[in-house]
Amino acid sequence: MDISSASSNGQPTARIASARGKWILMTTVLGSSMVLLGSTVTNVALPHIGEDFSADLAVLQWTVNAYMLTLAGLILLGGALGDRFGRRRIFVLGVVWFAVASILCGLAPNTGTLIASRALQGVGGALLTPGSLALIEASFHPDDRPRAVGLWSGFGGIGAALGPFLGGWLVDGPGWRWTFLLNVPLALACIPIALRHVPESVGAARQSTAAGGTARRRHGFDVPGAVLGALTLALATYALTEARNGSLMVVVTAVGSMTAGVAFVLVERCCPDPMMPLSIFASRQFTSVNLITLCVYAGLGGFFFLTALQLQIVVGYSALEAGAAMLPNTVLMLIFSSHSGELARRLGPRLPLTVGPLMSGVGMLMMLRVNSGTSYLVDIFPALLVIGAGMVVMVAPLTVTLLSSVDSENAGLASGINNAAARASGLVAVAALPLLVGMGPDAYRSGAAFDASFSRAMPLCAAILGIGSVLAFTTLRETTEVSHRPHWQAHGWLMEPPLAPRFSHPHHHGNNS
Repeated sequence: MDISSASSNGQPTARIASARGKWILMTTVLGSSMVLLGSTVTNVALPHIGEDFSADLAVLQWTVNAYMLTLAGLILLGGALGDRFGRRRIFVLGVVWFAVASILCGLAPNTGTLIASRALQGVGGALLTPGSLALIEASFHPDDRPRAVGLWSGFGGIGAALGPFLGGWLVDGPGWRWTFLLNVPLALACIPIALRHVPESVGAARQSTAAGGTARRRHGFDVPGAVLGALTLALATYALTEARNGSLMVVVTAVGSMTAGVAFVLVERCCPDPMMPLSIFASRQFTSVNLITLCVYAGLGGFFFLTALQLQIVVGYSALEAGAAMLPNTVLMLIFSSHSGELARRLGPRLPLTVGPLMSGVGMLMMLRVNSGTSYLVDIFPALLVIGAGMVVMVAPLTVTLLSSVDSENAGLASGINNAAARASGLVAVAALPLLVGMGPDAYRSGAAFDASFSRAMPLCAAILGIGSVLAFTTLRETTEVSHRPHWQAHGWLMEPPLAPRFSHPHHHGNNS
């Protein structure tokens, strides 16, 4: 028998074992998998895109970064739209938008159109990503939330890990354009399930107002904040990507990025309804998790971007072979992800978030053995196994710890900030790594040149993950025994007592941004 998603008092009661719970989980996994595939499936196609369009390395970087730019820059606005107009409604809009943009990418006649279409894909991702996690928070019973988040994180991670394999299969088969068209059937499956089985939910302030409560009226969306945030990332990305040219425009955009960043902080401090209320960072646990997220996803983003190229350009794999080589990550996530969300509950967040980044960093150092004479079983497989094990240990606990650090009504805001941090760090890594390791515009056409750059990049990626590990060990709180915790802590959902008040600004009592 199915269980309704909410009780008479408005509290979510959907269970994972119920039919409704399974449909909700499937919908959110499908949606988030589209976004994750958009980040990973394209990597194995980059050499073929460059060859077809006779493009240099900067075009390949922008093919990745145009997507990450709009996704990171607008994801907080996407969370705000979901809280205001309904998370399911904005989630479905994002899925449709993403599918249409994917079709445009698949039909792009030149690099300019492809990059613009990738930017549109990121807009769709910004609409649906915060909603996917917030729908879990708003729909599932508190006892089932940690496991639901673990399943969501794990299966989403599987989608990301499958990306290189699916991308390679498509590139070597019908062609690289199908790496984008792959999202269309996922969207066609996701939309009807969401409309039929997922309950609508909104932010607490909106619920209170709809019920005749006395919630304060919001002044409107933080448009200046959204513009300044996106502008900061865009200018920084341009400056890092084009820095090797040493032009005046690079200097101008770098200064413009810093200026826009300072203006963004000032606007968020003074705005009556900020997109990213700075008071949320009063939670030490929340701030720590986001700093760890910056390190983890910068390291992983740089690794996956360069490894897909290294396996094809240097080792000599086909696109399919390069994608298949990454399958150890997928297998590990598939086997262990459903339980990894419990790590933060049983062990506390410090141990898994200290050990996980270290393990992945060690695996990246092991990748230094990968070159033109590499043996897969001796060199590549062990390294990827260690990296995948580290991802299993840290990915789901990172998400659970994030949501434990804020009130459940603010899941959309917390998810949006954390996702923006993750995407922005990956964006900066892809833009900055080639510059930092001296990779020239035509390096991907020379095996020797690319191998030398890859050998300099892997220690950098490992070092960034090491910084994340140190941050976790020194800043995250240990949890006490379950028997000594209040009821809401015993279920492993909230790892720290809520601040009182969580948000100091009078307009932020609910899930708004």
